[in-house]
Amino acid sequence: MGKPAHSVVPSGEEAVRGLALVALGYGVISAADAAVKWALPEVGPAAALAWRGLVGGLAVLIVSRGRNLIPVNRRLLALRSLLTCAISVTWYSAWLLGVSLADSYAVAAAAPLLMTLLAIPLLGERVGWRRWTSTGIGFCGVLFMLQPGGELWRWESAMLLAATAAMALTRIWTRVLTRTDGPYAIVFWLLLLHVPVGLLLLPFEVFWPAAGPPPLWPGALAAIALLLFGLFNALAQLLFARGFALAPISAIAPFEYTPLLWGIGLGYLLWGEVPAWTTLGGAAVVIGAGLYNVHRERVRRAEERAKLQVKGTHAVTP
Repeated sequence: MGKPAHSVVPSGEEAVRGLALVALGYGVISAADAAVKWALPEVGPAAALAWRGLVGGLAVLIVSRGRNLIPVNRRLLALRSLLTCAISVTWYSAWLLGVSLADSYAVAAAAPLLMTLLAIPLLGERVGWRRWTSTGIGFCGVLFMLQPGGELWRWESAMLLAATAAMALTRIWTRVLTRTDGPYAIVFWLLLLHVPVGLLLLPFEVFWPAAGPPPLWPGALAAIALLLFGLFNALAQLLFARGFALAPISAIAPFEYTPLLWGIGLGYLLWGEVPAWTTLGGAAVVIGAGLYNVHRERVRRAEERAKLQVKGTHAVTP
């Protein structure tokens, strides 16, 4: 599990296993989000960040037995970890300000579209007119969700959209990191950095809508929620790190949409949240565009493989 992803070329069976790990990871991370959303009114975003890093980092340290934790690509790992901290604080703040779980996930559905665009400069991928068109249609779906007078017509949505763009970048960076670093190193340093960042942000908790600076040590129920939050985060990040190393980005992208289903279910069960039809309609357009992009990526890959096979046949023909 500690081997860099580039050392072995994943087989078809391993790719399927990678997709299963990613699918499970999104379910686990959705449960983690529900747990922290439950505890946020009592502890605030900064304390939640510190709890995530402390509990999750210790869990990874125990599971890894302290092995394979030395990072190789330290600069990129540090940048990704800091950016993830900023994304987490943004999400926690939005939930604390009243954005529902499903609504935040609907905005996050734009991440695969942004990944398509970011893969051009970062991974050297080429995007044809069909994918440009579907990506444009997908962003029209985002605008439909954020239309004036709609449920998501609030400044927190713009904040979440910016965080979604940053999240798409971290997804690309995760793929790059798996070429040099194992999952334990990637996840351990990601979570560990949450502790000092959370502690540094504690003095600013007064700016969030809470009754004074929330305590680092909450009540019993909130403490249990935060423990589950940290453990689920560690598990989900390990699943992502391993899954991204085994499966191609184009195959993983559709699973980016499954948290919306988890968010609708968990939000309704725990808080009675029901998304507006504009949110669900816009999300459907975004998801449809994203799935079409995945289809076009698979077609393009198949065409490239066919051309290589033809060239190989001509090369061996006397």
